[in-house]
Amino acid sequence: MTETEMTITPAEWEVMRIVWTLDQTTSTELIDALAEKMGWSASTTKTLISRLVKKNALSATRNGRSYQYAANIVEQDTIDSQAATLFDETCAMHHGQMLLDNFDRIQLSQGDIDQLVTKLTERQKTAPVEVDCNCMPNMKGSCDE
Repeated sequence: MTETEMTITPAEWEVMRIVWTLDQTTSTELIDALAEKMGWSASTTKTLISRLVKKNALSATRNGRSYQYAANIVEQDTIDSQAATLFDETCAMHHGQMLLDNFDRIQLSQGDIDQLVTKLTERQKTAPVEVDCNCMPNMKGSCDE
């Protein structure tokens, strides 16, 4: 199963975010971090770790009596794949509004904003006046908004 085919649940994302941040971690570190952050029991965290190992999202290496876990999937590739799936599954006419609605929810650095402004300025030169609906073949204009 590749990153683009893998489905990661919201709870599994919480585990992966910690693993990506720490690069490598133990089950004890994951259990402690997720108990503090999410209020999860050790068994919940162990179940999620087991699922991620089974999906090949995590590798497990025995280190004495414990296991060391590392990501087998690249964080940015996984994020990009999830975002692409979301956009692929929604009407093209709503993509701009989705971005606008979520804009205030995320924190951006000044560098991020500079890159966005540059990208938007470039895209504006070739952007259509209106985006056509892509929900049905040969559909032009609008769908239910």
